[in-house]
Amino acid sequence: MSKKLDELFSKIMHSKIFENRDMLRPDYIPDELPHREKQILTLAKILAPILQGQRPSNVFIYGLTGTGKTAVAKYVLENIKSRKEVSGKMATAYINCRYDDTDYRVLATLNETIGIRIPFTGLATAEVYKRFVNGLDNKKISMIVVLDEIDALVKKCGDEVLYKLTRINTELKNSRVCVIGITNDLRFTDFLSARVLSSLGEEEIVFPPYTAPELEDILIRRASKAFKPNVLEDGVIKLCAALAAKEHGDARRALELLRIAGEIAEREGKDKVTIENVKQAYKEIERDREIEAINSLPLHSKIILAAIYKLQKMEKKEITTGEIYDTYKALCEKTKIEPLTQRRVGDLINELDTLGIINAKIVSRGRYGRTKIIKLSVSDKSIREGLLSDENILRVLT
Repeated sequence: MSKKLDELFSKIMHSKIFENRDMLRPDYIPDELPHREKQILTLAKILAPILQGQRPSNVFIYGLTGTGKTAVAKYVLENIKSRKEVSGKMATAYINCRYDDTDYRVLATLNETIGIRIPFTGLATAEVYKRFVNGLDNKKISMIVVLDEIDALVKKCGDEVLYKLTRINTELKNSRVCVIGITNDLRFTDFLSARVLSSLGEEEIVFPPYTAPELEDILIRRASKAFKPNVLEDGVIKLCAALAAKEHGDARRALELLRIAGEIAEREGKDKVTIENVKQAYKEIERDREIEAINSLPLHSKIILAAIYKLQKMEKKEITTGEIYDTYKALCEKTKIEPLTQRRVGDLINELDTLGIINAKIVSRGRYGRTKIIKLSVSDKSIREGLLSDENILRVLT
């Protein structure tokens, strides 16, 4: 086994495919962001007053996933921070609200950015906010706060901390704060109260999806540094761009496709990345997306999905909502969780259908009325991998 591992590691160390695969990672910020010049200039103009010690307007940035929102925000901030005019007079905080998804964690991270340590738990949120206000005012600096995927925070905790941050300048005497909110949920504003919307939306920037030719250009630029010369078969970049353009112009997806296609070719010991490798990569990404969708489900939706999975494993020809509810209740009892009502379970089944994880079809039974027949729409492997990461589900499936 040791010999096989040595061969494997040696193959990666002396890759025939990659020069620097990190160039294809979504968190890599290149020296240039092609096809986003307009958005870069717009954001730069909004934030420019900070160079004179003045508070810029708050900014609300929205657009679909992979349209360059985060990259542009980071790119402009890096350029501002490099200016000698703001040296020692400015701080920036980037917070991904998908991970720091509570008011406490957001405020704790802001405190840590200016050197104030906050315990993981134990303080009231109001106290953490107060420490941030006092600490920032003592620093006498300007601060730009980027709240990425801000919808995740608001949907979970409401918009109270967002309201405080957009109005924080009324409490500061020596410092000032600008908030940049980023979201890929185009309906996000429906979750905001009018008082927050008016404060956050002082300026708005919309990011349109990339077109197939734009994605192709981005891939060509990245590929020239990511891959060794002449390893990409004709048509590989064009296919990656076309597949990503079909999914609302997602540059992240295009880069991920190209990287995984290269890694598949590398694992197979090839010296060329082929169109077939891209097709393999697409299937792999689709499966990973299914697992991620299942992972992110609420607990009761996972138990319902586990119930459907168990029934389908019993090779039942037709699975009805009544059978699902009975099995769901049994699983809840096994995990000592209070079951939901049958009506609420029906709503969650409809949500799973909307997500594409199951297929729910209404069938007429003649004089016996109509019933809903349920089938899984994703592979058994994806279901198991997605569910088994939850300890509650692990008990009922193993």
